[in-house]
Amino acid sequence: QVQLVESGGGLVQAGGSLRLSCAASGGTFSSYAMGWFRQGPGKEREFVAAISWRGTISYYADSVKGRFTISRDNAENTVYLYMNSLKPEDTALYYCAAHTTDRSGWHAPRFRVEYDYWGQGTQVTVSS
Repeated sequence: QVQLVESGGGLVQAGGSLRLSCAASGGTFSSYAMGWFRQGPGKEREFVAAISWRGTISYYADSVKGRFTISRDNAENTVYLYMNSLKPEDTALYYCAAHTTDRSGWHAPRFRVEYDYWGQGTQVTVSS
């Protein structure tokens, strides 16, 4: 059983920065593609960013491109989301997720149905 635990959320002023972390246990993290999703008030859970298990392919939602960066440290079984120039519309519960079925190491899925395991989320609130 794979367990994912997010941390690093909090309250930040618009224009500020945060780093989210997701620690994995109970599986082979180095062979899992990883993603970040978020769910704001009254909204459906949406894609934010993803990274392949090789760590060389990544994708971002248009809304965060140029502001957020996803990275991973396979030695520490951790994936990060660096968030800069935060906006009030970034306010959401942020989830990390693991995709375990890629054998090539090149896939970075962008749809929630492609992920097998989910963390419980960490809250990010951006004030104006």
